[in-house]
Amino acid sequence: MEAPRHDTRGIVDPSGLLRRVRFRRHEPAEPLRRYVEWYWLIDWDLPEPYASHVVPHPAVNLTFQWDEDEGPPYAEVTGVALGMYTRKLTGRGRVCGVKFRPGGFRPYAPDAPVSHWTGRALPAGEVFPGATADTARTIVTGADDARVAALDAFLLALPRTPDPQADLAIGLVRRIRADRTVLRVGDFAQAQGLSVRALQRLFSTHVGVSPKWCILRYRIHEALELAGTRTDVDWAALAADLGYADQAHLIRDFTATVGVPPTAYAQGTEPR
Repeated sequence: MEAPRHDTRGIVDPSGLLRRVRFRRHEPAEPLRRYVEWYWLIDWDLPEPYASHVVPHPAVNLTFQWDEDEGPPYAEVTGVALGMYTRKLTGRGRVCGVKFRPGGFRPYAPDAPVSHWTGRALPAGEVFPGATADTARTIVTGADDARVAALDAFLLALPRTPDPQADLAIGLVRRIRADRTVLRVGDFAQAQGLSVRALQRLFSTHVGVSPKWCILRYRIHEALELAGTRTDVDWAALAADLGYADQAHLIRDFTATVGVPPTAYAQGTEPR
């Protein structure tokens, strides 16, 4: 499996966020890498509130959080967010997150399709009974090495149901993310030897969103990354490259997802 990526795809105004928080990614223990993409750790100590915004990946996250001014540590499971995910950061706090690979959460929670969690955030104890307040405190209060070790220990102790379909789903989403020639669900399904309906069922059960949603979301991630890093983007050429009918269609999708057109977003982000 690949190591954690160092890009900031999906983070809205990453420079603004990274100037205010300490953000790190760590690999999980080797036996977990099949289904867990990475751990992500964020610490902050802010003189005034800051709202972070993310255009989410098609992934389920398990987080252990502590907003020190608001209460004790707690754990939460967050399904794939269909729209922008916003988190208000105040005072001092930290988050230790587990990002499951798209398709990788199902073996840990096989009793419901992953679409059951889509758009939801709920106490992690409802999914994993061992995710108690004491567990959350143990995980969030140590140094980085201790946090990673505690996350490894928690996940390695969880039962996991072998599921070849999960491996298939992981591979298919990875292909959509990496291959910009994947533009249409019908063509993609045919290339994989699946009917469109079978592909849609697989994604509903194991990813939580449709293959079309994944294709569109990774297009927006690409546009978001370019809008935040370059001033010379040829939007018409990019729209064609990403499979849009025209530039206006890309701008509509970007605006609907991020809240502003790409040029306005580029002007409003902090320089990297």
